[in-house]
Amino acid sequence: MKALTEVFSKLIEKIRGVDYIDDATLQELSREIQRALLKADVPLDLVKSFTENAVRRVREEKPPAGIPPREYLIYILYDELVKLLGGEQPAEFKPTKKPYVVLLLGVEGSGKTTTAAKLAKYLIKRGYRVGLVETDTIRPAAFDQLRQLAEKIGVSFYGERDGKDAVEIARRGVQNFKNLDVVIVDTAGRHRNEESLLQEVRAIYDAVRPDEVVLVIDATVGKLAAAQAEAFMKYLPIHSVIITKMDSTARGGGALAAVAKTGARVKFIGVGEDVDELELFSPRKFVARVLGMGDLDALVEKIKAVFEEEEVLQEIESGRLDLLTFKKQIDGLLKLGPLSKIFQLLPGGVAAKISEEQIELSQKNLKKWKAILSSMTMEELRKPEILNASRIRRIALGAGVTPKDVKEMLTVYENLKKMSKTLKRQLRMRMPTR
Repeated sequence: MKALTEVFSKLIEKIRGVDYIDDATLQELSREIQRALLKADVPLDLVKSFTENAVRRVREEKPPAGIPPREYLIYILYDELVKLLGGEQPAEFKPTKKPYVVLLLGVEGSGKTTTAAKLAKYLIKRGYRVGLVETDTIRPAAFDQLRQLAEKIGVSFYGERDGKDAVEIARRGVQNFKNLDVVIVDTAGRHRNEESLLQEVRAIYDAVRPDEVVLVIDATVGKLAAAQAEAFMKYLPIHSVIITKMDSTARGGGALAAVAKTGARVKFIGVGEDVDELELFSPRKFVARVLGMGDLDALVEKIKAVFEEEEVLQEIESGRLDLLTFKKQIDGLLKLGPLSKIFQLLPGGVAAKISEEQIELSQKNLKKWKAILSSMTMEELRKPEILNASRIRRIALGAGVTPKDVKEMLTVYENLKKMSKTLKRQLRMRMPTR
């Protein structure tokens, strides 16, 4: 991933060195972006759609107030890369039953057996009791390799050194570990031919009925990762993917993008050879690291908070002002800064009617209000008029504040609600457009 980071870091430096983004500059930068993606072995069709989307957004979208065009271009680059790699939401790995059976698949050399131990270590660190089952009857060293790794990390192991029937070994192994929380079944990656390998993993799938099928792919294959995923998908469902060797190749981005294109979900990435070096995959964090920007999260949060504030203000403008809208505003302000931002949109005469204390609320008060609003039910947020003394006492208890604090917050809310008609007129003139 180091090489991948170097490529994109240079691109970010170039963007930040641009004073003005005109059409010629944008075209030049788009070519730089394409070269960077192609170096990462991202499939050509994805490179084309990525740059077209990025260029279109730069031309059509207006940066939020206070965000320079070049910084917004970096945000768009980040946002489109996250989409390319599977979306904003990070993957999760949560066993839902006991035993939760995981079937690992992959071609020879993908690092599947080592990944079985890494996944086991990840799970035992989170309190799960794990068993490892080795079904590879083709590669002689597979049995000893996984057994030794199991001993190293302190988990149970089942295998049959001289066994010939992988399907029966899998069945007996899962049965042997029926009282554990998670059973990880490792399979062969090498066979006489691809067809026999795929038929064997399908037979193991039918025998043990796994709760999750995980495909292990070596990052060095780059865009060819899609072909591997699609080949296995023809024989059995692939629930998630683990990309290994992400630490040693510039082609990892290509592997990630290719897999995302198939619809499979990348759940983990291997970032080293040690059994501890397996990370839950988050497209957002991965892109931030690849772009080599420690401050990217702060930039993204600021831009998103501005957009969220715009949405809230649009709700106010339309007259939909309730405590749920108020809560969204508080959440946004905790990212953006002081509450005075919203009052800056008001004309001086109206703003003067709001007390200095209300305008200059401290971070402590913002957090207190958030706690109060979080203690309310959805019905109470939507219908503040139902808040009586009994409900206020319950809310205060849940938020760790006094009933007086709740009433003070409600007073501020009522003041803001009364101003909604004025806000409606002013926001039309002052709201930034996207």
